[in-house]
Amino acid sequence: MTTATPTKSIIVERTMPHSPEKIWRALTQSPMIAEWLMKNDFKPVVGHKFQFNAKPMPGWKGFTNCEVLEVDEPRKLVYTWGDGTESDSGLKTKVTWTLTPTSNGTLVRMEHSGFRPADEGGFQAMGGGWPRILESLEREAGKA
Repeated sequence: MTTATPTKSIIVERTMPHSPEKIWRALTQSPMIAEWLMKNDFKPVVGHKFQFNAKPMPGWKGFTNCEVLEVDEPRKLVYTWGDGTESDSGLKTKVTWTLTPTSNGTLVRMEHSGFRPADEGGFQAMGGGWPRILESLEREAGKA
């Protein structure tokens, strides 16, 4: 019998004063993603493999390999974060964006899931970063 390794998730929710369509554009158009997250070669196509790129730092080589898993415009976007290889520090997690219309905009829910006990450093770093990233997404969506 195989026992599943317990995993943790980072969940950040934020109501933004923009329509789901505006937020969707900011989530899926490569030049806009570069403004609120990182340079990238993203395309909202299931199976598309892409990279996020930024300046390398200790513990990170400056890129993250990803793959689009689900696209349900303008409601849900899912992609892997990392590919589990040494170049990605062994990390392979999943980011799920869910957009729900509200009376005053859109509830944006981001879940970064699949952090194993060995990924604690990445979990801590990303846990502190995602709230700021969503603030940047909100600003960029206002331009969409």
